[in-house]
Amino acid sequence: MPNEFSWAAGNGALVVFGTAGENSDRHRVRNPLSSYLKAGVIRVQRPIGIDLFSGAGGLGLGFEQAGFDLVAAVEIDPIHCAVHAYNFPQCAVLPRSVIGLTGDEIRQRAGIGRRRVDVVFGGAPCQGFSLIGHRALDDPRNGLVREFVRIVTELKASYFVFENVKGLTVGEHRSLLEELIGEFTSRGYRTRMPWKVLDTAEFGVPQHRERLILMGARKGFRLPEYPAPSCTPANTEKHGLLRRGPSCQDALGDLPDAEQFEGLLNNDEVAAGNWRSASRYAREMRCIGDASWHFGYVREWDRRLLTSSLRTDHTLISRRRFEATEPGQVEPISRFYKLSADGLSNTLRAGTDSSRGAFTSPRPIHYAYPRCITVREMARLHGFPDWFRFHRTKWHGARQIGNAVPPPLARAVALEVVRALGHAPSRPEVRIPLGDDRLLSMDMTESAAYFDVPVSIGKRDRKSGSTKRKQREIEAERTMTLPFNEPQFLSY
Repeated sequence: MPNEFSWAAGNGALVVFGTAGENSDRHRVRNPLSSYLKAGVIRVQRPIGIDLFSGAGGLGLGFEQAGFDLVAAVEIDPIHCAVHAYNFPQCAVLPRSVIGLTGDEIRQRAGIGRRRVDVVFGGAPCQGFSLIGHRALDDPRNGLVREFVRIVTELKASYFVFENVKGLTVGEHRSLLEELIGEFTSRGYRTRMPWKVLDTAEFGVPQHRERLILMGARKGFRLPEYPAPSCTPANTEKHGLLRRGPSCQDALGDLPDAEQFEGLLNNDEVAAGNWRSASRYAREMRCIGDASWHFGYVREWDRRLLTSSLRTDHTLISRRRFEATEPGQVEPISRFYKLSADGLSNTLRAGTDSSRGAFTSPRPIHYAYPRCITVREMARLHGFPDWFRFHRTKWHGARQIGNAVPPPLARAVALEVVRALGHAPSRPEVRIPLGDDRLLSMDMTESAAYFDVPVSIGKRDRKSGSTKRKQREIEAERTMTLPFNEPQFLSY
């Protein structure tokens, strides 16, 4: 990355003039806003937001696209921190737990002084239920939810957006939600009621994914409304004046087939020239036209590259099973869902982290090819634009997508917060260079060393005590149960 930088002013954009000193690349990633302050003059006119439990940055991207400047992101996993730093080089990354983190420390690391924090957003992991005789919020397993409330209060944020799984709204889990709303009330915040569960498929994402969204405002600030659906899911009957949302084919149809590139067996990117005709949705993912960036910062990136596309070398047996599975059905051996070209993706999952066996998330089967979809194809089905990069490995990359809030849903929610603020968003003229490519390849030890933090999350360990059966064994067992007149494919 160049040592000199000079960002032009325009439309309330971040403005920096100066020359970075030694090791400026690393400082831009670790504490970029403070580095810019020391380097020269900075002026920020856009409302500012802080992301807690940020992961790779799905919520953060949506808020940026709605007109916010993302000034700080807190994330305990250093691998996620590295990927976040690559995609948001203008944002300060705090690679640590929120437990014990103070509002003053966030302000210091973000370099915002006493400036008003317009919104704090995030999705705190929680168990959702309580021990008998205890409040759900007092249960240690729900402690991160309590920390979210504390940090919002310490920062005196004008607004908060809390997102979580739909399951928090039903059964015994609902007590935590009710206590959370009561806690915000006791600390001077009003909550938009009734709370809502939003489906990403109604906000321009080719995937059914329901998330609880809880929004609130400090007393004296106008409460935001919930966003209205912007489209009809592709797999349902069109109704009213809403346009039909994108399908799996709309999302993936223009992408070159990863299996045409030998280089993708060992690398996650390749120069590709055989891009096909793009749908309206695909054109937005490829950032064709200024409107595709919404109110976010334009990134400097190489449009020729097909990225996040490391291939899976499936066996012939697996390919035959995938090909024989009907679209919209589950392949019986792997339990992988096969996408339907004119339908929606099933909910993309994150898999498990190292503490729970480090199992890879079940990526769906492509509707047109006998293989699982790539990380880039997952990203398309999640609403991430093509410039946005993930960890180069399939496990971490899929985990980062599966854990993320789809940016189009986040943007729809954030635009309502912008509207409540009375702010008129505009497109910044600044172009932001992406981070160092090495950030995308770091393992847990390397990323922890990069951020000078201890390795708090164990390395991946697939050992579960059971022996994995070979493909031949599975297929041989299956054919023993087939009727005599059913074709049997045992060619290896």
